[in-house]
Amino acid sequence: MHRTLTTALALAAASAAARPLTAQQPGTARPQQVLSEVISGMPTSARQEVRVLTATFQPGDRTVFHTHRSPVTVYVLEGTFTLEIEGREPLTVRAGEAMVEPPNLRMTGFNRSATERTRVVIFYVSEPETPFLDPVTP
Repeated sequence: MHRTLTTALALAAASAAARPLTAQQPGTARPQQVLSEVISGMPTSARQEVRVLTATFQPGDRTVFHTHRSPVTVYVLEGTFTLEIEGREPLTVRAGEAMVEPPNLRMTGFNRSATERTRVVIFYVSEPETPFLDPVTP
C-alpha cells in the first residue's frame, strides 16, 4: 500500500511537471512545495498511523528533552521555531518554512522570542499507537 501510494504520487508529480505551464484558472488552487527531503527511519509495517498535531509556543516556551521513533515534519505557521539536537548546531525555522526532525536523536525545541508566539503544525507517521515522543533526561 505504501509503495503503491508513493508510486502514484510520483507519477502524478511527474505528469504535472511534464505539462507545459499555463495560466492558473481563476478559482483553482495549486499546491506549493515547502520542503522536499530524502529521509530514513520511516515505519515499514503494513499499517502506519498518520498524526497531524498543532502546538503553540508562548515567548520562551520549550519542549521537553525527547526523542522520536520516526521522523517528524514541522511546518511553522507563525513566529520562529528553534530545534536543538544533541551534538549539532541549532536549526532555526521561520513562518512559512518546514523541517524534518530525525528519529532516535535527543532534542528539544524552543520559541526563543521574548515577545512573539510561535505556532507549528506537526506531521508524524509511525507504527500504530507509537508514542509521539519519548522524554529523556538531558
